[in-house]
Amino acid sequence: MQKTTFYKRFVGLFVISLCLLHSVNSACASQDLSDIRKLAEQGDSNAQYHLGLKYAYGPNAEDYQQAAFWYRKAAEQGDVTAQLSLGYFYDTGKGVGMDAKQAVVWYRKAAEQGDAIGQQALGEMYLAGKGVPQDNIQAYAWLSVAVANGKSSSESIDLRDLAAKKLTKQKLEAAQKLAGEYFEKYK
Repeated sequence: MQKTTFYKRFVGLFVISLCLLHSVNSACASQDLSDIRKLAEQGDSNAQYHLGLKYAYGPNAEDYQQAAFWYRKAAEQGDVTAQLSLGYFYDTGKGVGMDAKQAVVWYRKAAEQGDAIGQQALGEMYLAGKGVPQDNIQAYAWLSVAVANGKSSSESIDLRDLAAKKLTKQKLEAAQKLAGEYFEKYK
């Protein structure tokens, strides 16, 4: 179930990324690889992310190491989509060694910027005990915040409810309180 959930989430992220990549509003969409690289080397986080995207998923691409390199550059500047992509790469071992703890680091950075996909990913990591100690209170809190912030698919709700079923009434109340605090802090 966890793997299916994660891949569905990543496919959604991938589709959004492709839309950004091909959008007429994107500064990078109409530029060739050398132009994007020049901007990326000058520190433009949008160009860094899009260069990573082109290395990972562009025509004749699949250079995940280069994609991870550029995602990291953008992620370190606070680019949420790059943080999610880098988290996914660590979670799956694409372009970097598989490292669930590093995946959690990058998902948390996105989650704490109010990104619902990052919040769900972090909640799933707590639910599975992947990269962090298994913690149903944290899982419930993060998954609740993800749902409140727009990740309200039936899958997200089901995961939150799964975490809730694993809690006593008293712990569920604590998790709900924590979710409220997180929502105020990370919306």
